[in-house]
Amino acid sequence: MPTSRRSFVLLLASSALAAACAPATPNTPTTAPAKPTEAPKPAAPAASPAGLPPAPSPAASPGASPATAASPAAAASPAASPAASPAAAQPAAPAAVAAKPSGPADKVKLQLKWVPQAQFAGYYVALEKGFYTAENLDVTIQPGGPDIVSEQQVANGQADFGIDWVASFLAFRDKGVPIVNVAQIYQSSGLLLVSKKAANIAKAKDLKGKRVGVWYGGNEFEFLALMDKLKLDPDRDLTVIKQGFTMDPFLAGQMDAASAMTYNEYQVVLASGLKAEDLNVIDYNNEGVGMLQDNLFTSEDTLKDKKELATRFVRASLKGWQSAIDDQQGAVDVIMKYVERGSTTAEHQTRMMSEVAKLVVPAGMNKDQLGIMDANRFATTADIALKFNVISKPAEPEKAYTNELVHAAMKM
Repeated sequence: MPTSRRSFVLLLASSALAAACAPATPNTPTTAPAKPTEAPKPAAPAASPAGLPPAPSPAASPGASPATAASPAAAASPAASPAASPAAAQPAAPAAVAAKPSGPADKVKLQLKWVPQAQFAGYYVALEKGFYTAENLDVTIQPGGPDIVSEQQVANGQADFGIDWVASFLAFRDKGVPIVNVAQIYQSSGLLLVSKKAANIAKAKDLKGKRVGVWYGGNEFEFLALMDKLKLDPDRDLTVIKQGFTMDPFLAGQMDAASAMTYNEYQVVLASGLKAEDLNVIDYNNEGVGMLQDNLFTSEDTLKDKKELATRFVRASLKGWQSAIDDQQGAVDVIMKYVERGSTTAEHQTRMMSEVAKLVVPAGMNKDQLGIMDANRFATTADIALKFNVISKPAEPEKAYTNELVHAAMKM
């Protein structure tokens, strides 16, 4: 792995740790690509989605299914559903937390990993439908961007909760940033390698001798793990191209295979006119090197001192995700209210929502497992992170994540 990436991660983590240990400073929000979104004030909370208990009413409280999106499953077998986690890694559900407090709503800030899009649909649905308000929470969703690091925002007090890929989260924990994963929203990796059938890359081993686009900046580790598994040297056995966040070079024939997310770039390829049957797809999940992606984390202090508040936030967020999956067109309608004008289309967000739903609740997984960290998948992610120096020592699952809040949220 490039030493520059390791140095970059350590620099960010060091800065976040220093900020976390420094005296409190006035809240000066980091500039985001879009204005933070605050919770609406509905006349009455929306009904809870099936599978989750209804939330208590706030104190002093005065459509059609989307078209089925084209999926890489048409070119590759679907990702395996998470395996049952060992009992030791799944803490017993605690007693139900106390009812939410009355009085003024608790202010909570959520820092996204990127700009508003269907990748984060559950949180916006929870906001729009009043699930946060029903938990006596006044939630502001802060958009992310290329210069915004969720772990830093939580560590320095600019956000109460954050979202990131688990490998990046572990890198900050490894450096001493006191954060804890409190819900694992994405249960499978959405990262693929896509190629045109003319490139003759029917299997992963066919990458040898090919030109392969790879995202760096923390997104390269599944590719490196695959190369290691196949005993291929990425510097000698193939030509690795540092890929930008566009599919134009791939579409122009400058790469034989390119990195793509199921819910974004793969859909861009299909929208370009190529059909699923014209493509081959390498799914990192099926290759046994898929790493966990979007999580929900908070600081150790919040978990210790405000566990009841954190449980309410997790519960409302899970309701938002369940509602988004059950009514995907409705979720897209919500998202389109918050996206940057002209940056996307409802059609693209519809395809994205369809694919995101498959990562949040993969085929074969029960909806009552939504948000649960699977111990086996965490171990795979952590092992790959250690092997490629994302972290310097083995991750400690009992400290890195907890399922306690999700269990408590499901019981209420």
